[in-house]
Amino acid sequence: MEEEIKFIIDSTREAMGKALQHLEKKLVNIRAGKATPSMVAGVMVDYYGTPTPLNQVSNVNTPDGMTISIQPWEKGLIPEIEKGIHLANLGFNPMNNGESVIINVPPLTEERRRDLAKQAKAEAEEAKIGVRNDRKNANNEIKELDISEDMKKNLEIDIQTMTDTHIKRIDEIFERKEAEIMKV
Repeated sequence: MEEEIKFIIDSTREAMGKALQHLEKKLVNIRAGKATPSMVAGVMVDYYGTPTPLNQVSNVNTPDGMTISIQPWEKGLIPEIEKGIHLANLGFNPMNNGESVIINVPPLTEERRRDLAKQAKAEAEEAKIGVRNDRKNANNEIKELDISEDMKKNLEIDIQTMTDTHIKRIDEIFERKEAEIMKV
């Protein structure tokens, strides 16, 4: 019985932790002011008929805070890289100089910053929903156990505490990202 309880608690903690990791991964893709290679991380390039991530066919650098430089390993990929950037619908206008693809990242407008903050808030809400679903699943598993009512109540309190901690972390992560987005 003790092992089942430990398993429920550990698997719930792990699932809630994964919700936090997923949120952080999603928020990295939301741009905040300066250019970073992660802005084009989701771009897929047609590499000899196979969709391939951009970073597997080129070097992606940021020479300054407003420019992304993409140096393909094969010069013939330049048109495919430009096409991939357009298809990714990132709002960037790539240019090439025959050697590499250059993206000038325009500064964010106030309206665009608000939209990005809303997008980040939506991602945070999704993470909270995931954590709450993990809590619900754990509580349902606890109700199935053949233990005393007092022990069930104590376990539900422990799981609620774990839930509160993870939701607080989600709020902290969101607030940090929102401040980063809104900073001019």
